Amino acid sequence: MRAILLATSLIAAPLAAQSVDRDAVNRIIDEGTSHTQVMPIAQHLTDRIGPRLPNSPAMREAERWTEAKFREWGLSVAKEGFEFGRGWTIERSSVRMVTPRPVQLTAIPIAWTPGTNGRITAPVIVAPIAEEKDFADWRGKLSGKVVMVTRPGEGSEPGEAPFRRLTGEDLAKADSWREPVFDPADTDRRARRLDFARKLDAFLKSEGAVAMATMSSRDGKLLHGSGYLFTRDVAPAVPAIEIAAEDYRRLARLSVGDAAPTIEIDSQVRFDDSDATAYNIIADLPGTDPKAGYVMAGAHFDSWVAGDGAADNAAGTAVVMEAARILSTLKVRPKRTIRFALWNAEEQGLLGSLAYVEQHIAARPEPAGGRDGGLARFYGWTNRFPITKKPGYDAMTAYFNIDNGSGRIRGINAENNVAAVPTLREWLSPFASMGATTVANRRTGSTDHYFFQSVGLQGYQFIQDPLDYGSRLHHTSVDTYDHLKGPDMRQNAIILASILLSAANAERPLPRPPLPTQPVATDPYAIPEKD
Repeated sequence: MRAILLATSLIAAPLAAQSVDRDAVNRIIDEGTSHTQVMPIAQHLTDRIGPRLPNSPAMREAERWTEAKFREWGLSVAKEGFEFGRGWTIERSSVRMVTPRPVQLTAIPIAWTPGTNGRITAPVIVAPIAEEKDFADWRGKLSGKVVMVTRPGEGSEPGEAPFRRLTGEDLAKADSWREPVFDPADTDRRARRLDFARKLDAFLKSEGAVAMATMSSRDGKLLHGSGYLFTRDVAPAVPAIEIAAEDYRRLARLSVGDAAPTIEIDSQVRFDDSDATAYNIIADLPGTDPKAGYVMAGAHFDSWVAGDGAADNAAGTAVVMEAARILSTLKVRPKRTIRFALWNAEEQGLLGSLAYVEQHIAARPEPAGGRDGGLARFYGWTNRFPITKKPGYDAMTAYFNIDNGSGRIRGINAENNVAAVPTLREWLSPFASMGATTVANRRTGSTDHYFFQSVGLQGYQFIQDPLDYGSRLHHTSVDTYDHLKGPDMRQNAIILASILLSAANAERPLPRPPLPTQPVATDPYAIPEKD
């Protein structure tokens, strides 16, 4: 019995050292409800500033405004720049079918493609081109045409409700361990897909095409306008538009016959090459122990341009800023500094958070052919070894990311860090009545905690109710303030502020996973895939 009691005390002692200041939680809840500013912050970013493509005039305004708000709340602020590329703005756009009858089409210019330099009118041609070998099928057939490169397919109707909240069964399934997979050929495959976009543009230009058209990946007249050729050295030459799926399929059906429909495109866009630097905004609430390091929360404040970037990710930005306001207003004096980051260029490959990691945290060898630029930098960075720690590596003790829309926080992903699970559960425990109960062991990616994880630091992503984020808001033309949920976002800011304060005051930092080293191939006998 004595041995059992001793073992129990050894297990319980570390948890007691990580206790939550519940009096502080009460004050955070009061400030985050009675005096909340989270929705006015989100409204300013969306209704007033609008879509925030990196290096666009709207993004420059977002940089200035968020920096000023942090200073207004008493935080110290820094702008940290990194190499990005061109600014790009849509000034006006119109796409119409002219024959066989006039129809205003739902369409948008694709980001970082050139304008039409006035109105152009041309027949369409449906020429599905998905890979380089398809060029041969269309050589000599595209001159003077608007080339519709997406295969139309059939329309689809949703099989489930577009808006949903997580059930207990959903949350139970989330607590799963997923084995890391390493495929040495994966980086090369992704780089070739990126290179294909450049080759397609060059092919269409050489064939005399007047414009390229793609089909929206979602039905319901939703648009995206996403494009990734944002540096001067890969600037597209051919104007390009994305057409709503329903309109695109109509054009495709009409093209089957003697006379293809003609469309009129007036795409007026503006490039800005005055400053190729994009900027992260970093704000600090100083700690009392300069040797204790810092904890960090972040969200990306860039967006695509079809909507106002509300759920993705003005929501997360507003939550991070509101957590900063709450803690500063309460005049907390944490042991560790609490750092708040607004990342730029997340949509183009997590480039802002990667720049922070490279500047402050760790370095990896550059590729044999020299430093990658643009989206290619994202593809190859995590597969190069060894990792070299920088002086700031040990200072960052935890990073918490918000980038899953405006849904209520239901828990947190431990990201395969099993040692951190008990502490995360304790920090989350005051919020069970708010619906936040789950600590899931699963690992997640695809947003700004990814590069912290990749060098062995704790980067955590919250579990949130999906609402209609994935079904119709993510990157689309209807991602506006109307779809944000105020009660959920207030809950998010309260939980984030509390967890940051617990992490900043914890006697010991969260357990850290091992520093990653060069892995072996998960399947050493895999036959390489052909593109």
